[in-house]
Amino acid sequence: MFKEMRRKGRQISAEEAVEILNKCHYGVLSTVGENGYAYGVPLSYVYADGKVYIHCALSGHKLENIEYNNKVSFCVVDGVEALPDKFSTKYESVIVFGRVEGVTGEESYSAHIELLKKYSSDYVEEGKEYFEKAKERTKTFKINIEHITGKKRA
Repeated sequence: MFKEMRRKGRQISAEEAVEILNKCHYGVLSTVGENGYAYGVPLSYVYADGKVYIHCALSGHKLENIEYNNKVSFCVVDGVEALPDKFSTKYESVIVFGRVEGVTGEESYSAHIELLKKYSSDYVEEGKEYFEKAKERTKTFKINIEHITGKKRA
């Protein structure tokens, strides 16, 4: 179902890919809408329990697309550095393919705690209050990962 990586010499293990997912701060979620166009949106996320978690507003373009088709890809890139003498770039990247579904209750709360630890580790208690006040205005989603690939050029 999923294509093999063309540049096998740059392919990294699933474990290394997870390390990159854990250390990156932003990724691009790509969806397809009813109009057939792809839509990529940069967002913050957290990788936890083998899934990618995101939170967002109650409506918008990405939610309309997810409702239409819950198959998505999610990409992160880190360590980018131009290599002018090689006409190339140093990088490490990960692409995840999976299906998105909404989460609620304890799973949503746990995802928010993980987001707080990642992005606001010095303000976890304040963040809990913030999320409690905002929970009626936000949704939490997870990407159930079906395939993950990563590659690197040193």
